[in-house]
Amino acid sequence: MKRFGRMPKLLVVFWLGLLVWESHFGRARTADAGASEFKSPMHLLVSEDQQTLFVCETTGQALAVIDTESRGLRKRIRLPENPTGAAILDSNRLLVTAGAADGVVLEVDVESSKVSSIQHGLHAPVAPVVDAKRKRIYVADRYRSSIVVMGLDGRVIERVAVSREPCAAVMTPDGRALVVAHELPDGTADGQYLAAKVVLIDLDSLHTVTLELPNGSNSLRDVCVDADGRFAYVTHVLARYRLPTTQLERGWMNTNAVTVIDVPEQRVVNTVLLDEIDRGAANPWGVAVDGGGSRLCVAHAGTQEISVIDRADLHHRLNEVAAGRKVTEVSNQAKNVPNDLAFLAGGRQRIDVKGNGARSLVIFGDTVAVAMFFTDEIAFVDLSGTNPKQVGRLKLGDDVEMTPQRRGEMFFHDASLCFQTWQSCSSCHPSDGRVDGLNWDLLNDGIGNPKNTKSLLLSHQTPPAMALGVRANAEAAVRAGIRHIQFAVRPEADASAIDQYLKSLRPMPSPHRIDGQLSEAAQRGREVFATSGCIHCHAGPNFTEGNAYDVGTGLNRERGKRFDTPSLVEVWRTAPYLHDGRAATIEDVLVKFNENDRHGRTSELSDEQVNDLVAYVLSL
Repeated sequence: MKRFGRMPKLLVVFWLGLLVWESHFGRARTADAGASEFKSPMHLLVSEDQQTLFVCETTGQALAVIDTESRGLRKRIRLPENPTGAAILDSNRLLVTAGAADGVVLEVDVESSKVSSIQHGLHAPVAPVVDAKRKRIYVADRYRSSIVVMGLDGRVIERVAVSREPCAAVMTPDGRALVVAHELPDGTADGQYLAAKVVLIDLDSLHTVTLELPNGSNSLRDVCVDADGRFAYVTHVLARYRLPTTQLERGWMNTNAVTVIDVPEQRVVNTVLLDEIDRGAANPWGVAVDGGGSRLCVAHAGTQEISVIDRADLHHRLNEVAAGRKVTEVSNQAKNVPNDLAFLAGGRQRIDVKGNGARSLVIFGDTVAVAMFFTDEIAFVDLSGTNPKQVGRLKLGDDVEMTPQRRGEMFFHDASLCFQTWQSCSSCHPSDGRVDGLNWDLLNDGIGNPKNTKSLLLSHQTPPAMALGVRANAEAAVRAGIRHIQFAVRPEADASAIDQYLKSLRPMPSPHRIDGQLSEAAQRGREVFATSGCIHCHAGPNFTEGNAYDVGTGLNRERGKRFDTPSLVEVWRTAPYLHDGRAATIEDVLVKFNENDRHGRTSELSDEQVNDLVAYVLSL
């Protein structure tokens, strides 16, 4: 049992630390807002007449308008916030989501460049979809895990609860369903199954159907449907998290996949690997079907390439294996396909594209446009003929020398740093170095004792690193990760750049706050946080005092071991909790897994006090 004899002094430290935290990160968030010198293109969109390409410049705070025939920049429309997605309203107007914690939905008049806000207060809004038939708009309120249904004027009609972090959505051509992809799995990490999900929303009733993807599916990035509305395709990482991280060969740790969904039948057809036996296809992102329906194209953000897949051949193979017929040496039944690195052999071409950060893509005619996030350009690939090839590129601005932070961010997302390009750092730490929700059995603290992935936010400011503190600091952890997770030897400059990127990360304000402020419950919870002893360990501006404690959460061989006190900053974003992800919620941490009050004095708290404490912690 911990002692709390220094409580009055700790209360003073707590309040001072809170003031420092609010002041420091409030300024940091303000400084990060606005346009940067880099464009960071994503979220490509083509006009209905295919004459105009729209590009969201996600750190340039602008919408680039490009002529598809000349491949030249027509104009750039300035936006009040950095854009996160776009959809076509009509021949002259776009719907654009923008901003982060106080996100907005914008209406953009392309001809006049007039921009007006039709809704605000969403938390990291993404994936706008326009439903002309019902005169509705659908927007993913990402960190509130919901789809917001609005009128065309922005008036909120309904909120539809979905799974964790909806990040991409597409409506079927007949307007019957919305297919929603979610970045992260939702639930505890210490069981036999954990995967992100796809949700189908019936747009008449707004009822939902949740589809489970194969075990380990995470980092879902994009979704598209074919012209018939029969099949949807979702890109994602397929993690082999139940294996110890002893090697990378043949996709031992992470593989990269596209899942095929039969939308009318509301079922997963199968999941197909995009990797080859000795060459990964890391971090699949954008996905699209060409106008004729013959090719499925996937952008690979980690390997700077696109996959061009013969769609008829793909579905023939899937139908054959579903019927129990042998397709490859591995796949003679459907359940083997997600483990078959040769399933696409002969039916897919990999096309290298110059630049770095191949994220979004869109197809018009026989041309694929690919957004190269880190090199601020659009690459164009010609699909005509039997051998697709890159035929040009458009720089979106002047060449700007990369800052150390930007270079480190690029390295963090670049699988060329990894043996056989199976994964990048972002494969396990997606969304700016945060979490994948999974447990991994790294060998730095033994074997057979998996740990939940930690957010890298504030990792350099809160040593030591790792749950058991086995790395003295984050600098040591970065270098060990390159050697023992990427299985590579890299120049010191690469690791130093990644350090600079991670140090530059800033927390996002919690969606549990109201207009940026603590709710009444959270204000009461702040008092409970102090009086229950939470501040004994979670003190100071980073809500950790940097020591390790045995709070009774160690199991088996780790029983009695001391665990590093994690920061609580942005803890609302990092579920599940505890070192092995056994706690689905903060309440579970405080009550269910708090034996003998070793993790704070909560056993005598009323239900209301527990709820208030949870509200406060989730507001940090």
